[in-house]
Parts: sequence; structure tokens; C-alpha cells
Amino acid sequence: MRTAASIRPPLPGLARIEDTSGDRQFANALARGLEVLRAFAPSDRALSNRELCDRTGLPKATVSRLTHTLTLLGYLSRGADQRVSLGAGVLALGYPLLAGMPVRQVARPWLEQLARETRCTVNLATRDRLCAVYLDSCRADRGNTFHPDIGSPLPLLTTAIGRALVLARPAAEQAAILNRLKVDDPQRFRDERPLIDAERDAFRRRGWTHGTGQWSRRPGVHAVAMPLRQTLHTETVAINCTLAVHAGTRRAADAARLVDEVVPAMLETARRIESACRTEAPSSRSPRP
Repeated sequence: MRTAASIRPPLPGLARIEDTSGDRQFANALARGLEVLRAFAPSDRALSNRELCDRTGLPKATVSRLTHTLTLLGYLSRGADQRVSLGAGVLALGYPLLAGMPVRQVARPWLEQLARETRCTVNLATRDRLCAVYLDSCRADRGNTFHPDIGSPLPLLTTAIGRALVLARPAAEQAAILNRLKVDDPQRFRDERPLIDAERDAFRRRGWTHGTGQWSRRPGVHAVAMPLRQTLHTETVAINCTLAVHAGTRRAADAARLVDEVVPAMLETARRIESACRTEAPSSRSPRP
């Protein structure tokens, strides 16, 4: 028997199609097809139509039509057991985005240098609805068993980089994001909101967030993160440095190194990336407001 935890998506953010029922320009069929594609988690090898119904809330007949269409278009692949997995078409669809993302190209050499200097895993991320999603990753911490990759989704409130992406936005937008999280999963929101509320004042003073293993899936991974001020990407982007904090006598030393040594290096890297972004921007000669 499946429990609610086993059938729900691992992260919040699936759109509520009915919320757009009054919008005549909204293409429901397209939105539902995209929701089927978004229902897959990194750990999913394949899903049945029934599992897709559970995750999207769509009727069985609708899911059947959508998976049939998406399979014919190459976005899904159907196995002999009739379960479907993501197809190569999804990867091809995302490639132009990554290849044409200037901030990612500009930041890459600086992220690599920061990873070498700090021996941390360094990532670049942006927000995708109610998740943070990695745009790039440079791994240097051999003790860190978490190996993120491009496209990896992360929760907004229990990760340092997620909170940095939220706190970087204007107050009205922050409130809107938090309200959507509350509607998506009220109990989870009640549990996690104190994490971001407790960090607001510190973020205003220092400009970075600090995660001490609050993400239950990676409790031993600590992180610091900060948003980048840049104009090459329309959405807010942020960088983080993650470090596996060992148990026992090394724990305090590892945690202290993250703040005392890694944070200054991260702040300097952010300054360099921001400067490089201004140089690359077509309007870089004009003063930024």
C-alpha cells in the first residue's frame, strides 16, 4: 500500500492548474503535459500512469493521452512494462537554455577557482517556482557524498542557497513565494518557516546565508550561500559553498572553517563574478541603478 509520502513529489512546486481557470490565454493541455514531465524526480527510473496521476492530480484518461503523445514526440520513453521514463527530447530541450546562459559561462572559471581554493563543492543556482535548481556545479570536497548536478532541485527553506534566493527578492515577492509554499504544503511550511525567519536580520547585515545541515536528506552537509548582483540572467542567481562536516572532534573545526575561511573567499568570488558580468553586459557602460 502506498503512503502519502511515497506518492507525493519530493519537492514542492507542482502548479495548480485550476488556479488559472479564469485565464482564457492559458493552454491547459500544454500545462498538463509539462506537469507530467515535471513529476519525475532524479531517483525515478520509470513511472506508471497511476503514479503520474497521484503526483499530478490529473485524471487517469488525461495522463494516458499525455504520456502517449509525449512518447511519440520523444519526451518520454515507454518500456516493455508500459512504465514511462524521461526521453532524450527533454535533454535536448534544455541544452539551448544552458548553452545560451551568459551568467553561467562567465561564472564558471571563478566557481572552479573557488572550489580549488576552499576544497568545497561550489554551485550556481536560480529559483524555479518553489524550488532552487542548480545551473552549474564544481565538486572539490571528497568527503561530501552529495553529488549535485545541473538541474538538481533543492527545497527553498531548508537550504542556504534556497533561502538566499528568496531573501534577495523584494519584500512583496518574498511574501508571495512564502504564501505559495504555505498553500502547497501547510504542515511542511509551518515546520520550515522558522529557518528563513531566523536568518532575515543576519542576511540584511552580511549578505549571505548559513545552512547547518537543516536539509533532512543531507544532514551532514553545511553550506554558505549568497545571491549575485548581475544583469545577464533575468532571474536571481546565487552561489554556495557546501562542506561535509564530520562528526566527533572534527565537527567544530569543520564548521568554523566554513565561516572563517570559506565565506571571505566566497564573497571575493562573488565580487569578481559580478564585475565580469558587468563587463559582459551590453549595457555595461550605463550606470546601474
